[in-house]
Parts: sequence; C-alpha cells; structure tokens
Amino acid sequence: MRGTLRERVWMWWTVAGLLATVGYFTLPTGSLAGSLIYDGLAAGAALVMLAVARGRLAWWLFAGGTLLWAGGDAVYSYYVHGLHQDPFPSPADGLYLAAYPVLAAGVFVLVRQRAGRNRAAVLDASIVATGAGLMLWTFVMQPIADDGSVGVGARMVALAYPAFDALLLAMLARLLVSGAVRDTGIRLLAASLVMLTCADVAYSTVTAYTSYDGGLFDAGWLLSYVLWAAAALHPSSRRAARAADAGEDALRFGWPRLLTLASSSLLAPGVLLVQGVTRPHEIDWLPVGACAVVLFLLVGVRMAGLVRQVRQLAMRDDLTGLANRRELELRIRAALGSPAAVALIDLDDFKAINDRLGHGVGDRLLVAVAERLRSVARPGDTVARLGGDEFALLLPSGDVRAYAEALERPFVAGPHRLLVRASIGVAGCGGTADAFEPLRRADVAMYAAKVTGGRQQHYDPALDARASQHAELGAELRTGLDESQFFMVYQPIVALPSGDTVAVEALVRWRHPQRGLVSPADFIPIAEHNGLIVELGAWILREACTRMAHWRDTLGARAPQRVSVNASARQLSEPDFAGTVAAVLADTGLPPRCLVVEVTETAVFDSDTALDTLRAVRALGVRIALDDFGTGHSSLGLLQTAPVDILKVDKSFVDHVGTPGRQAVIARALIDVSNHLELTAIAEGVETAAQADELYRLGYRYVQGYHFGRPAPDPMFSGSQHELAA
Repeated sequence: MRGTLRERVWMWWTVAGLLATVGYFTLPTGSLAGSLIYDGLAAGAALVMLAVARGRLAWWLFAGGTLLWAGGDAVYSYYVHGLHQDPFPSPADGLYLAAYPVLAAGVFVLVRQRAGRNRAAVLDASIVATGAGLMLWTFVMQPIADDGSVGVGARMVALAYPAFDALLLAMLARLLVSGAVRDTGIRLLAASLVMLTCADVAYSTVTAYTSYDGGLFDAGWLLSYVLWAAAALHPSSRRAARAADAGEDALRFGWPRLLTLASSSLLAPGVLLVQGVTRPHEIDWLPVGACAVVLFLLVGVRMAGLVRQVRQLAMRDDLTGLANRRELELRIRAALGSPAAVALIDLDDFKAINDRLGHGVGDRLLVAVAERLRSVARPGDTVARLGGDEFALLLPSGDVRAYAEALERPFVAGPHRLLVRASIGVAGCGGTADAFEPLRRADVAMYAAKVTGGRQQHYDPALDARASQHAELGAELRTGLDESQFFMVYQPIVALPSGDTVAVEALVRWRHPQRGLVSPADFIPIAEHNGLIVELGAWILREACTRMAHWRDTLGARAPQRVSVNASARQLSEPDFAGTVAAVLADTGLPPRCLVVEVTETAVFDSDTALDTLRAVRALGVRIALDDFGTGHSSLGLLQTAPVDILKVDKSFVDHVGTPGRQAVIARALIDVSNHLELTAIAEGVETAAQADELYRLGYRYVQGYHFGRPAPDPMFSGSQHELAA
C-alpha cells in the first residue's frame, strides 16, 4: 500500500511539474507571475527532496543544493522585480555557485553507493570528462576569459559556471558508464543532470557572444527541478544500493558506451581540425595538445586494464568464478616435481538432479559446491571447475581431507536441501614432466573410487592397467549389446520347508567371443559408469518378462509366480524408468504382480529421484525388493520411506546362522523386523541343508542359494502351489 501511495505522489508531482513548466512559457517573458512559478517550482523541488531524504546522505545533499538554487532564484527575482536591476555578478550568483559543490558531493556519494570502486568506470568517465572539458574550454570558457570588456570578477564568476558544469559532467559520466542507471529513479536523476548541464552550457555559450533575456534555456532548468524531485519520489530510489561488479562492468561494451568513448577520444583532433579550418593562425595548441596527451594516456591505461581483465576472465569459470582448466594446468605445470597433489572431484548422480529439479537448481548446486570448496581452501591451494560437475584441486600440502569432509554436509540450492555424494581421485605432481599427467592420474583414481563405491582413492600405477582394461571392456560392451552376446540365467527362490520353487531371480551373463564368460562383477560397474547399464537393463527387463510370460503360457501351475529383475542406481535416476517397465509389461502381456524389481540400499539411500521412481513403479502393481539388506547404509528408516515389499537378507548374515555370534543375532532380528513391518523376508546365499533348517527355525519361509539351485538358462520347476507373500 505504501509503495502504491508513493507511486501516486511521484506521478502527481511529475504531472504538476510539467504543467507548471508549460504554464511558465505561456506567460510574458520576464513577468512577475513567471518568476513566481519559476521560484515556486525550485522551492517545491527542494522541499520534496527534504521530505523523502530520511537518512540518505545523497538526497540530503541534493535537497541542500536545490535550496541554495531556490534561494538564488528568489534573490535574482528580488533584484529584477523589486529593485528593477540586473546586476552581474550578484548575491544570487553566490548562492548558485555555492549549490554546485553540494550537488557534486551528493552525486559523488550516490556514485560510491551505486557504482562502487570501479577503476574501469573511473577511466571511462575521465575520458568522457576530458573530451567534454576541452569542448567547454574551447567554445565557452576561453571566449569568456579573453573578453577584456568585462571585469575580472565578472569573468571569474562567469568561468565558474562552466567549470562546475564540467565537474557535474564528470560525475554524470561516472554514473552512466558504471551501469548503475538500472533503476528508474537513477535514470530520472541522470536526466535531470543532463538538463541542468545542457542549459548551463547553452546559456554560457550564448552569453559569451550576445545577451540572454529568458527563453528556451529556462526549460532546461525548470525540467531539471522537476526530474530531480521526481527521482527522489520514485519508489526505486529507496532500494538498497548495489555496487556494480568490476569485472562485469569492465567488459560491458555496448554500442552506446563504445560510441561515447570513441567520440570523446576524437574530440581533441576534432577541435584541432575545426580551429585549423576556421582560424588557422590562432590554434590553441597548448590546451588541445594537453587534452590529446591526457586522452591518449587514459585510453592506453583503459585498454591495458581491459586486456588484463580479459586475461583474468579467460582463466575463470563463468558460472562459479573458480579457476578453469587452463588456469589449473598452468599452476600444475609450475608445481611439477613438488610434493603437491591434484584431486579430481566428481559429483555422483548430478544428472538426476538436473533431470528432476531442473538445470537452474543444478547450477545453484554447482555454485554452492564451489563456495564450499573455496571456504576451506588454504593459502596456496587452487580450486577449479573443469566443466559439468567436475571440480579439481591443486594442493601444495597434498592433504584433501578437509575438502572431503566439507562435501559430506548438505548443500542448499534455492529452495532445496541436497545431500550429494562425491567421488575423489588424488594423484601427486612428482615423477612426471607432463603437466597433464597428474590430472590424468587423478581422473583414473577418481574413476576407481566411483567403481568401488568409495569416497576417495589415491592413484596407484596398477590402476592404469585396470583403467585400460575397463576402457576396452567398456568399448566391447557396446559390441556385445549389438551382437547379442548377452544371455539370461535364472536362480530359483524356494519355499521352506518343501523346497518348491516359487520365484526366480533373473541374472545377466556375457559370453564374450574372445574372453569367454565375463563375470557380472567385472562388466556391471563399467556399464554403470559409461551409462550402457540403462540400455542393458532395459534389455534384461524385456528378456526376463518375455521368458516369464512364456513359462506361464507353457507350464501353467508349475510356472514360478514371479521373476525378480535387478535395477541399478543409474536406471532409477532415469526420468522414465517407470514408463519403460509399463511398456515392457504391456508388450509381453505379463501381469504386474508377476514382476519384482530389486534394488540395493545404496541405490535409493539419500536419492529422492530413486524413491519417486520406485513409487511410480509400485503404482503399476509391481513389487519392490530391497536386495543385500544389511550391507549398505542399513537405515531402518529406509524401510519406512521406500516402497518396499520384500527384504532380501544378505549372504553374510546367513553363512554363520547356525553358530552363536552377531550374524545369527542379526538374521534373527531381521526376520522380526520383516514380520512386524509385514514384509516378505528372503534369505540369500543358502548353501547347506543345516543353514536352511536353522533359517526355517528362525522363521524364514523363503530362501535362495546354491543348495537349492544355481543360476541356469532354463531351470526346472517343481510345480509347487506355495504363495510368495507380498
């Protein structure tokens, strides 16, 4: 409501001021009524600024300067209409001239608040002010100074006006080139200064050659009063001042700014050309030459600063302001042979954040990570962003622990609070003369950390051979998919005590034409890393559902009730995984109740995307199994947040289930948890009859392991009618 009232007052003042200006020119020139309107508008503007200043120093100074002007107008009107005199100089000139330093001080305060300490903007303003000062001297001030018909005192006063105008022009140029005129209030103030200086310069120029008895120039001073008070009243003038960024401003070279600087730089040779044509024997060599030298030096310093700024920005990441890859490589080159270390940091599952929350949140997260890394940096450390979600560190001490700990705390990205896992690879800068080698080694170590699921990995030469093998295997994975080298096997899940098969778990195998059978432990992590797990997982899902539908059609009651298919964290991060499941079920005709999607704890822990995906899958009627429970984060809270139907107890708790110890206690506790949460418990890795008997005694009714059957392409089914609870 307050903002609306302020806008109305601003509008009323502006309209009233413009109407008063128009009314002034409808009256006879030099009339008392006209003087009253003129003086009243000046006094009104001063009072408006006093009313809204409220602790803002710049506007107090503007109000004070305007009051001095209003006082000068009143004194001048008294001389003209009361004493019928028009002296020059007079006490009115004293008040007018006293107002200029006060107004200039107000502009200075405003510039410091709005434009900051910006060297580039100061140089640009100096270039503009130097060129404008030369013009004022040549065409305004010099004719006044050379006029011997006027007394010295009168000439000094007459010269003071354009001199103060030059000062205001310099301040105005500083305000304009700094990029601070984004608010309407500042634009109105700038327009007021332009009106004032234009009227002053025009008046000084005309009176240097002839007399002035009032007329068009009065409009400039009147509009200056109106606009100055309008600037004070405008709501934008109350906003908090924001200093322009020096690097941003230094490179903000739009056409208006470029043309202004170019024109100002050409004023000295322009004046020389005009004087050479009009009065070749009276060229003002000294002021023109001095101005040309000053402009040359200012432009030279400006260009040097611009080149330096461009070089600095070329070494910085645009989004985070950290060093970029080029800067990091230069610093690594200087650190070769020292105990320094390079650490490469990769944010895990960053793509899922972009896909689910949008790239805006992703960018905010990257900025937050950059700020966190910068906050723990020690003197001499280099923090860089290489691109995407990859960051790098150059650490003279080689100690990366502080950075690793800093990344374990949640990040705030806009309205979201995110816990992000990071894989870190560390490599020393010794033993090589190649500046790219430490970064390559850190990348190899980081990849190893990501594959093993660890947080941090130091480089070891053995990792190179492993990385090379992984790279080759990754390339061959593509060929394997294209040439149908993968096949499916199925391991029975049986009911106790009968041992009848009630379900199967689908497992993928790779028959490589040269390597033979490749273990899933070797190729699944690689497929996860290079993204092929998404395509491979979709193929596995389709094959398993197709085979399950075939068994139901051919075996009838002897067919297993369900088939379990594993889904990786990478698959769960895909935005349309649930759509893929739905499409496969529709194409194969398999009822949703006959499919179980198995996930690990680590795949869904701290991942809202994975949890949302699982909820969408479960909404289709598909059951969800939590695989290898007890080996990951083992958060019981996960059983409440995740849409879990089946709990698969890891083999490590089954191996010693018949002997006293922690494993037996945990196995007993997990069946109690499952029963109380109405989950189906399946014990994995059962290899002996004794284990099966003990598990049955503890309350387990479903088990899986080599004792009951190994994975096979076409397992035999007993035809049991046991129901696998859900």
